[in-house]
Amino acid sequence: MPAINKLLVANRGEIALRIMRTAREMGIKTVAIFSEADRNALHVRFADEAVCVGPAPSAASYLKIDTIIDVCKRLGVDAIHPGYGFLSENAGFARAIRQAGLIFVGPSPESIEVMGSKLAAKAAVSNYDIPMVPGTPDAVTDRAEAKRISAQIGYPILIKASAGGGGKGMRVVENDAEFDEQMDRAVSEAISSFGDGSVFIEKYVTSPRHVEIQVLGDQHGNIVHLFERECSVQRRHQKVVEEAPSAILTPEIREAMGKAAVNVARACGYYGAGTVEFIVNDALDFYFLEMNTRLQVEHPVTELITGVDLVREMIYIAEGKPLSFRQEDLTMTGHAIELRVYAEDPANNFLPDVGTLDTYVRPQGNGVRVDDGFEQGMAIPIYYDPMIAKLVTYADTREQAIQKMIRAIDEYQISGVQTTLPFGRFVMEHDAFRSGQFDTGFVSKYFSPDKLTPTPSTDETDLAAILAAYLLENTKPATGAAAGNTLPTTAQSRWKANRTN
Repeated sequence: MPAINKLLVANRGEIALRIMRTAREMGIKTVAIFSEADRNALHVRFADEAVCVGPAPSAASYLKIDTIIDVCKRLGVDAIHPGYGFLSENAGFARAIRQAGLIFVGPSPESIEVMGSKLAAKAAVSNYDIPMVPGTPDAVTDRAEAKRISAQIGYPILIKASAGGGGKGMRVVENDAEFDEQMDRAVSEAISSFGDGSVFIEKYVTSPRHVEIQVLGDQHGNIVHLFERECSVQRRHQKVVEEAPSAILTPEIREAMGKAAVNVARACGYYGAGTVEFIVNDALDFYFLEMNTRLQVEHPVTELITGVDLVREMIYIAEGKPLSFRQEDLTMTGHAIELRVYAEDPANNFLPDVGTLDTYVRPQGNGVRVDDGFEQGMAIPIYYDPMIAKLVTYADTREQAIQKMIRAIDEYQISGVQTTLPFGRFVMEHDAFRSGQFDTGFVSKYFSPDKLTPTPSTDETDLAAILAAYLLENTKPATGAAAGNTLPTTAQSRWKANRTN
């Protein structure tokens, strides 16, 4: 397969920038696509070339497969990297790229199709002795039979959409009496969200941990895992805090989960970067959940503890190169934690908050990584995911990484929108998180808006500084014109300067 000389990134924001930076380091030219809402976005300015593909709504821009491929043909693009979200797990997109004679920086369309259906994924891995949560092997077609199976495996059970993701089409059923109502809701949500009403039943694992394994496979049959990520701090079944490694896995369990993840990838002939997700109960038994056939939002924590640039490896794999390392060559060093900084209000059920970044100052220093796509003065578009940045810290130990995260959160200055920064600080300081004894119910068990430490607004900070300057000058002996109660010159200057910023 030929080398990639020009890469189009079919995405936006921080992930588009992150991919382009590695591509530039590899001497590969980059092409950005953008909607009218992203005309001044950082990824557009960073790329060697950029093309507007439509209006702000993603369906009219970032999801237009024919338009994206046409851009590639016009600009002499060799390959497309989908990032995550949008078209990244769309088998039709991967297939259209292949048919156009282009390289898809990701897995085969066949792998995406198999792992895109939870039921098909279960069937694919069934011959590999991978631990599975007890439940129905196929979609529910007979409710009476489904109720019988539910009673057999024991309530509570979970009704899940086969094509689901992000917590949609998922309902917990506590007893037989509420089965029908929850089934109707799950099917309705599955149809509206995915256009597919197929659902299946699993035993609901109480107090579960969400632990995932990063895998890499080449096109020559070599597959390795790059250890685990702990992703149990979630809101609305979506991750907010991730870390690597997990605080609870023993070396033996880590090795067993790694082998299981490699077998999941092998079951669908996988190549590229992928993530195999597991749930882990309080006895540290683990069960296969699903496979994400793309780069994950939380991939930086794996990069930091392994020293492997996952985007670089994805490009090498897409070029047909074999993996340059074996499983025994990979080691973990240190600890990394990621906080997703969303434009959301944690005090209002994490509802998205739109507005302009009046203040935007990134934290810096040793062991701090910020992957973002914004700068001061930019607006948070209402059309896309409200994530502003991924704030990542790395240190020798977990405790040091936590302390570094607290410092970084305190340094991160954002005004104009509410963010998850105060919630991140709450998590870092909570005993359950610090001890490692937490699960996916962390938010419901421990968090409430009154637990947040209020962050002073920019105006409050300015006023405090002016008052401090005033008090400082008025403690000096009064002489000449300086006597009296007028606002001191330095305070006036600071007030004027802050009013014009």
